[in-house]
Amino acid sequence: MTTSTRGAGQTPAVLVLEDGRAFRGRAYGAVGETFGEAVFSTGMTGYQETLTDPSYHRQVVVMTAPHVGNTGVNDEDPESRRIWVSGYVVRDPARRPSNWRSQRSLDEELERQGVVGIAGVDTRALTRHLRERGAMRVGIFSGEQLADEAALLERVRQAPEMKGADLSAEVATEQAYVVPAIGEKKYTVAAVDLGIKGMTPHRMAERGIEVHVLPATATAEDIWAVGPDGVFFSNGPGDPATADHPVALMRAVLERGTPLFGICFGNQILGRALGFGTFKLKYGHRGINQPVQDRTTGKVEVTAHNHGFAVDAPLDKVSETPYGRAEVSHVCLNDNVVEGLRLLDRPAFSVQYHPEAAAGPHDAAYLFDRFVTLMEGQRA
Repeated sequence: MTTSTRGAGQTPAVLVLEDGRAFRGRAYGAVGETFGEAVFSTGMTGYQETLTDPSYHRQVVVMTAPHVGNTGVNDEDPESRRIWVSGYVVRDPARRPSNWRSQRSLDEELERQGVVGIAGVDTRALTRHLRERGAMRVGIFSGEQLADEAALLERVRQAPEMKGADLSAEVATEQAYVVPAIGEKKYTVAAVDLGIKGMTPHRMAERGIEVHVLPATATAEDIWAVGPDGVFFSNGPGDPATADHPVALMRAVLERGTPLFGICFGNQILGRALGFGTFKLKYGHRGINQPVQDRTTGKVEVTAHNHGFAVDAPLDKVSETPYGRAEVSHVCLNDNVVEGLRLLDRPAFSVQYHPEAAAGPHDAAYLFDRFVTLMEGQRA
């Protein structure tokens, strides 16, 4: 990505998809060019948390909500140290933010962090195109020399694809750190950072858990050195088929029988560790309004999602794995995609979505309590 932070506003811009369709608009954020995978998010709110979710690394996010930026940006709500999206697409950006917590506009924040965006695009038409054709590579170009779309299209087609991308180490922490328990410390958890969001260890800390966040390159010895009551595998970007190290690490945890909880990328890692395959969804699930059924209770939750890959596991039977019996515990009611796994003979489970819900509804917050119950049972 190359950027220049001058001249946005009415500067012309063009978005070019790898199948040749183009959308013209105006620069939003930094002026320059960027490439990534075009995906859409259906969330009406929570754009600041979306932008700073490391799972969006190397993706250009199209917002389906037509009006974006009205609450501005603050320094309290980011989910990580920076914006991770490679590009941002909106229809009608707010002309000025209006919120008592706002410290600057979204446009200013995108420009400050060098994120190339485009506004004035028919995002409804773009979203329908991605639903019909699937997520694909895209480029956003603003400034000069936008006339030759054929040349721009060729550059888009030379960009790397998301399938086969190994990205978790690019977004994870390089140094281990500790998030202390809030109130009385009851448990210790080793959290493997594959692209963790800040709210996740906070949700555990609220339950008396001291969270030791470890780099994606951590070894089994690093995990045991923490003396954990449980092990957590986070969300993250990229193709789970490339994540051989996290899969081997999770298998070591399963062998030991330590209580285990994974979310999003962690769910796909558990699927691979159990011997299931993974596959790329046509356009993925991204937003804060996805219906999921918890098959253990029958309840339906409205949940926050950000995933373009899924686990290929049978929905209608219990499967035999090297670590005992496993079953699909959660399923998406829109398309029957696997949204959770549960081992029946060992203390391990995972979900494909984001129970920390930043942003999003809190329907799935009980999953952190379920993790605590596993650790209580193991300790007993």
